[in-house]
Amino acid sequence: MRTYLITIGLIFAILAGGIFVQRLYQRFAQRHPELGPFREEESGCGSCSAGSGCSTTSCSTNSK
Repeated sequence: MRTYLITIGLIFAILAGGIFVQRLYQRFAQRHPELGPFREEESGCGSCSAGSGCSTTSCSTNSK
């Protein structure tokens, strides 16, 4: 039972740490706009929707 609770706590800590790092990145990007726009994970292929030079073929998920 102890191992189970430690595992649950560790998974939670890793997920919370990931969220914390993402928030730090958002704040850093807001304070330093000269480095480019914040890249949302949901947009796919980095920041193609922001016009970063990606073509439609480079944003596809198919790899040949």
